[in-house]
Amino acid sequence: MTSPKVAILMGSDSDADRLQPCFDHLAKFGVPFEAKVRSAHRTPAALVTYLAEAEAVGVQVFLCAAGSAAHLAGVVAAHTLKPVM
Repeated sequence: MTSPKVAILMGSDSDADRLQPCFDHLAKFGVPFEAKVRSAHRTPAALVTYLAEAEAVGVQVFLCAAGSAAHLAGVVAAHTLKPVM
């Protein structure tokens, strides 16, 4: 399997339905990605650990979605030099 180049991070699994079009477009264009649930509030240590692991396997960009809050993207941006959207 190809290493993911894009990591899609969700604050909770309830965000997955809204992100399905994103998953579909990345797949359509052959962009390797992975989607994970990581909460900046409930599991901050797991989020930081994941970020280090993701960069080690080649993730180049992080897409963050967490309801109406910007906390997830802010915490991710605080722990990486990679682009965060």
